[in-house]
Amino acid sequence: MDKVRRVLVYVWKERGAPQQAPFLQSLTAHFSDGEDEEVQVSCSLQRNQFLLSRGDEGRRVPLKRASFCPIKHLSPAEAAAVPPDVRQRGVDVGVSVVLQTADRRLLLTRRAKELRIFPNVWVPPGGHVEPEETMLEAGLRELQEETGLRLDPEGVSSRVLGLWESVFPPLLSRGLPHRHHVVVYLLLLSPHSHLQLQSSLSPSPAEVSACVWVDSRLARAIVAAVDGEDGEVPVDQLPSSFRVMEVSADGSLSESLLPPSVFIGRVPSSGPDVERVSTGTKYALDLWLRSLDASTP
Repeated sequence: MDKVRRVLVYVWKERGAPQQAPFLQSLTAHFSDGEDEEVQVSCSLQRNQFLLSRGDEGRRVPLKRASFCPIKHLSPAEAAAVPPDVRQRGVDVGVSVVLQTADRRLLLTRRAKELRIFPNVWVPPGGHVEPEETMLEAGLRELQEETGLRLDPEGVSSRVLGLWESVFPPLLSRGLPHRHHVVVYLLLLSPHSHLQLQSSLSPSPAEVSACVWVDSRLARAIVAAVDGEDGEVPVDQLPSSFRVMEVSADGSLSESLLPPSVFIGRVPSSGPDVERVSTGTKYALDLWLRSLDASTP
C-alpha cells in the first residue's frame, strides 16, 4: 500500500456502510445486469471517499469501461498472478479537466514520454485527487500544475460529464494490470477564448510534451476512431495538419504541425503503444459533443 493517504473508490450498498472497491473488481460490471460497457451511477466525494451507487435516476452520470478492459478479461489464473501489493491497492480516483473555451475549443495535452503510465498519449489535463479537496479544487490544481493556467473557481461553471474506468496497461497483451482508476471528467466552461488562454499557457515539461486546442470537427473524427473496432474514419473534411504547441525541456513553447492520423489512431492490439488519443479521452469527447448538440438551439 502507498504510504500517502489516497482517495479511493467505495461502493455504496443498499444497506450498510460503503465498502472499498477491490482492485480486481470491474465497477462497470458491478452496476450492470449483464455485459454492458456503460451504466448510470450516482457519485459523490465524502470524507475522502469517492462513493458510487445506483442512486436516484435524476442525479446519475454515465460510467464506462473499454470493451477490452483488462479487469473484464482476466482469467482466474491471471487474477491469481497479480501481486498481493497490487491487489491491495484498491481503485484510485483521478480528475480530468475538459476545459471548454468561449469559442468552443477543448485543451488536450500529450503526456510526457518519461511518464510510467500512458506515456506519449493525448489526454485532457488532470491527475489525482488529494485528501480534503473537492473535485473542482483538484481539477483546478492539476490544470495549473500541468499547463500553468490559473482559473478563478468563481469565474467558471463546472459539472461532471461522466466517469471512465481506466486500467493500465490498457490491454492484457501488455501485462497484468497494476493501476486501476475511476477518472472523473469534469467539464469547465471558461469565459475566455482559446487564444486568450493560450497566452497564459506554461506547461510543465515533466508532465506535458505538447498541447493542442481541439474544435468540434476534429473531436468528431477522433470519436469516430473507436478503439477495438475497425472501420474507416472520414477525414476528407479535415485539414492536412493541425497546429500544436511543443513543450521543450526548459518549458518554452514552439509551434509544430501534426497530421490527422496521430489524433484518429487507435490503440494497437499488440506490440508497443503509439502516440494517440486515449480511449477514455475519446469517451469524454463524445460526451462533450453530446453536450454541445444539446445546448445548440
